[in-house]
Amino acid sequence: MTAGPDPDGELLDRAFLARVIEPGDEVGGRWLREFGVGEVVRRLRDGGEPLPGVSGTRWGGLLGRARRAEPERDLQVARAAGVRFVCPGDAEWPGQLDDLGDGRPTGLWVRGRASLRMWALRSVAVVGARACTEYGAHAAATLASGLAERGWVVVSGGAYGIDGAAHRGTLAAGGATVAVLACGVDRPYPRGHTALINRIAEQGLVVGELPPGDHPTPSRFILRNRVIAALTRGTVVVEAACRSGSLVTARAAARLGRHTMGVPGPVTSGLSVGVHELLRGEAVLVTDAADVVELVGDIGELAPPRQGPVLPRDLLEPAAQAVLAALPGSRAARVGEIACGARTTPDDAIARLYELRALGYVERHGDGWKLTRQAMISARRCHGPC
Repeated sequence: MTAGPDPDGELLDRAFLARVIEPGDEVGGRWLREFGVGEVVRRLRDGGEPLPGVSGTRWGGLLGRARRAEPERDLQVARAAGVRFVCPGDAEWPGQLDDLGDGRPTGLWVRGRASLRMWALRSVAVVGARACTEYGAHAAATLASGLAERGWVVVSGGAYGIDGAAHRGTLAAGGATVAVLACGVDRPYPRGHTALINRIAEQGLVVGELPPGDHPTPSRFILRNRVIAALTRGTVVVEAACRSGSLVTARAAARLGRHTMGVPGPVTSGLSVGVHELLRGEAVLVTDAADVVELVGDIGELAPPRQGPVLPRDLLEPAAQAVLAALPGSRAARVGEIACGARTTPDDAIARLYELRALGYVERHGDGWKLTRQAMISARRCHGPC
């Protein structure tokens, strides 16, 4: 009788690979697809025949990492920190990560009680500049809290600036949020966000590709962004300079067929240049959570129509509005002139004028009628320059 696959063995093998192969390494991902996890691990452990596609120097570096890898210890440290290791094929694995092809994570270290797969099904990424403005922080927090109130999960990178504002806005609304880190999830980074990331772990999820204790590097931050893009239905960028890493997330989202959105900023702000460049290309302009949900949500989740404030004269009946509009702005007019302008009879015009006088819009001047100061201010609000 042939033994079936050993799930614990694959878990251990993938934990080993998480320590040896860098996140986003498509050559390593191709090895797993073509040779299988077990064979790749065997060759790395035994120092056997080099796998194709790498130089001798790089293969030697991988073997050096393999000799230092201790997957049993990594899993033990993770369990002690309340962290689990989720692999492709597990019930909790988000299937949309498979869209990354050979660049998909070997596995994900997950801290928190919720199901990553279930949360990812209804999630949106909110990312942006670390050195954000007060406007950007307010826009991100408001957008995130609005999404949370509509039952959406907000995903971001746990960094300073827009990321932190998005996480805090979600938590303040009692919503669900996921922080995707570029380091081991047991060691929050940046250190200044330790309290925030610990709170996210209690109320939401903290996720990363790197094993416990591993540190972030510039390349790991960039590669982390593809996971944020793949996990979510769409990515919103709130403030980004020309070379911001958040633009990498947005472009990865576009390549994966996800929605790409941007919140516009002042044209004079260098921190909005990257967003505006996105908006000139593949991104859609959004200003609030309703706009975002209209794009990423189900059919029928439409944003409400935008309209200006309702003014008192908007509540008048059409016939009364016509008579009011027929009065000259700078002088009194007789009933016949007003009736002609309103295309009605003098008797109807008189009835409407008394109605408008009771509402404070017109006043009588001898045999004529004239607009009051209130009516003239109202007219300027309706028809003046915007």
